[in-house]
Amino acid sequence: MPVVITSPVGHTTRRHNAGAGLTVAGWTAGAVVTVLVLFTPDLHFGYRSESAHLVLNSIDACIALIVAYLLAARFRRGRTWRNLLLAQGFLLLAIAGLGLPEAIQQLTGHGDERAHEWVPLTIRLVGAAAIAAAALADARPAAMSARWRSTLAWPLALAGLLVAVFIVQLWRLPVGAGNGHATPTAQPALFSGHPLLTCAQGLSALCFLAASVKFTHQAANRDDQLLRWLGPGCALGGFAAINYVLVPSLYTDWLCTGDVLRTGAYCLFLAGAAYELQQYWRAQPHVAVLRERRLLAGQLHDGVIQELIYIRSVSHTLSNASRVDTHIIDACDRALDDVRAAVDVLSRVVNDPLALLLRRAARELESRYLIDVKLDMDDSIDATSTQKHALTRIAREAVSNAVRHGKATQIGVSLVREGDLQLMTILDDGLGFDVAGATGSNAGYGLISMREWAGTLPGSFEVHAEPGRNTLVSVRW
Repeated sequence: MPVVITSPVGHTTRRHNAGAGLTVAGWTAGAVVTVLVLFTPDLHFGYRSESAHLVLNSIDACIALIVAYLLAARFRRGRTWRNLLLAQGFLLLAIAGLGLPEAIQQLTGHGDERAHEWVPLTIRLVGAAAIAAAALADARPAAMSARWRSTLAWPLALAGLLVAVFIVQLWRLPVGAGNGHATPTAQPALFSGHPLLTCAQGLSALCFLAASVKFTHQAANRDDQLLRWLGPGCALGGFAAINYVLVPSLYTDWLCTGDVLRTGAYCLFLAGAAYELQQYWRAQPHVAVLRERRLLAGQLHDGVIQELIYIRSVSHTLSNASRVDTHIIDACDRALDDVRAAVDVLSRVVNDPLALLLRRAARELESRYLIDVKLDMDDSIDATSTQKHALTRIAREAVSNAVRHGKATQIGVSLVREGDLQLMTILDDGLGFDVAGATGSNAGYGLISMREWAGTLPGSFEVHAEPGRNTLVSVRW
């Protein structure tokens, strides 16, 4: 007769992709502005103001510098290629707009208009390429020593600046746009830039738009607020580059649609940076809790567990005429299981999948009881941290009971989907027991604890067994 305890089964919630809507809005806004510039000749899309142009350029550069600093901190914590390339890409964008003309004048010795156009353009192109490479790199770890991490922190930014200066000086590039392509009263002419300038801005647009799609896809698979804002920000950045192809106003006194779209992109990047800071400060209490949990786990492992092992070993010396030694050994085994499970939970830093936790528990029980545990796991099944703890405790208790009381030598643990529910089963080849006689007040410690853990899922708990035959424990949630 099965023992069944049923609780309301929780429903799996869908991951809400907030970044997709923002990215679609970014693409839509950029496309609408671009279409208006192309097909509305009566629309005034340019405004001549050197001061406004300088202000927007400085704001964009400062935002890029802030984002680069936060991404550098991310790289130091996570050490992934994505964060490294993103930090370098945003640093290049900041360098291109923050006092670069004055720096070029100091390096070249004179105010060369060609250098004022082509050096920032080259640096921005390298920065856009770095951001696109970061999107393709995803979250792959950057396997390098601490020395190499510090050495390779910012080489791309310096290399981009030097390459841009040497290209202008050695290739003697012509003036790309200049301030003379429109009179003070006329609107800027469309497609009036140099072909190389058009190609460079087109490549930048391609890099930003590709990164937008990739970042949005990545944000749908993980809870990362920064990625959600990088998607729409790169979309606006890509359309800003397209508008610079139409109207090459970036290095002139004209303030056009490309400048407005670019500033909009940087505002979205700033929003992502703000969420990154908020997430960092919210995580600080959690970091402190994890530190205390690891300390407590170490104390339990070095103190309580060692004392229980000593008590268990001494109990073997008691007289066999009494059953006291058996009760003490069983109590020590249960206490060791409880304490080891507590140490495992307290010392866990990363959110491991449920299947991995069950595999780890099975390997530990195999080595302790010298049994064979066969696993059949669906790695796609996941659960909350509370459910993982409860399911692991149920599995450990079921295996321990099968060995201690059922004399089992082979046990199978499976984790599969059953319609809209998930099912975990533990089947042993032991002696079984009378389920009907083990209910109510006659239930043992193992059954009681498994029922209680199943009730916290919420889910259902069933035991099928007969004396002399195997036992099947099933949990659905």
